[in-house]
Amino acid sequence: MTKIAYIELDTHAEIAGNFMELIQSSKEFQVDLYFSEKILLQLNLKENQSVFESSSFQILKQLSEVNYELIIIGTVHRNFNVYLKIVENYNCTVICHNLNFCKISKFNLFKNVFKQDFQYRLKLLIKEGLLSAPEIFEKANHLLVLDESLVENKFKFLPLFFNKFNENEIENTEQIIVIPGSVSQERRDYFKIIKIISELKTNSIFKFIFLGKAKGKELNWIKDLEKKLPKNISLKYFKEKVSQEEFDKNMNSANFLWCPIQEKTEFFSQEEIYGKTKMSGNIGDAIKYGKTAIFPKHYQTSKPFIIKENEDFESQILSLKHKNTFDFQENFNKEKVRTDLESVLKSLL
Repeated sequence: MTKIAYIELDTHAEIAGNFMELIQSSKEFQVDLYFSEKILLQLNLKENQSVFESSSFQILKQLSEVNYELIIIGTVHRNFNVYLKIVENYNCTVICHNLNFCKISKFNLFKNVFKQDFQYRLKLLIKEGLLSAPEIFEKANHLLVLDESLVENKFKFLPLFFNKFNENEIENTEQIIVIPGSVSQERRDYFKIIKIISELKTNSIFKFIFLGKAKGKELNWIKDLEKKLPKNISLKYFKEKVSQEEFDKNMNSANFLWCPIQEKTEFFSQEEIYGKTKMSGNIGDAIKYGKTAIFPKHYQTSKPFIIKENEDFESQILSLKHKNTFDFQENFNKEKVRTDLESVLKSLL
């Protein structure tokens, strides 16, 4: 069997978990997983014969003790000096979450240090080799993206999202619309959501679930809206972090998802465009839970389970069928995605 390593020391625990779940029963690859303490806690994992606790201080020694044919780095957002040594010495591939950041020049990277989060960025510059970032992306044997729509030039698609919950006929007495993700205006347009809900004229029964921790101005918007709504429209929201069990339960109850993603965001003061240089995690949510999702018109995707939001949102949500016409199990079942993943991994050797 081909021996490979997957490293996640920073963030994107769910993506690392997907990779682990897909590959653990592979007959083609034997994978060692190197996770930070934080990632192990988020995935509720303990060390075993293929899962190892690691850190930026340990990883180079750990890798040197095994002959790996491929190393995958899940996130390069810090520890740049360490990752540069890895890409220089191994057949290494990097998952890119922000394409413009992966193309940034040293000069622009240095300029961005002074734009915000100065103390943290200065630490990255002085202690963690920030200016090595462009070299890492240049020297990596391959760069990977998690959505086919982001594939271009050097970026290859790595399939990691699969359908975990089979979609059955939803028999809610009310139409349940789930808005998944942390309640932050920076990521999703909650101001627009509040406005649309407040203007609904329907007599149908609707429940809108804000499935993520709400705080600050966004929480106040939701509370103010709740006071003004008629009895046939209700809201559910959370003031604390939503547990995985609670998240699963609410996602599975949804008739469909509503994902009013902002057109643009920033990573390290570098502009990123959703659907063009950055993937929304809501794509993975829709696949995992087998749900049709409404996205803004500006989000570039050809996925058949993504519906573009209409100007007349009320008519749109009233006309949506309760059952998906898209077969998530046929297109994203675990075995199919595993086979596709193995094919990509073979091409990286």
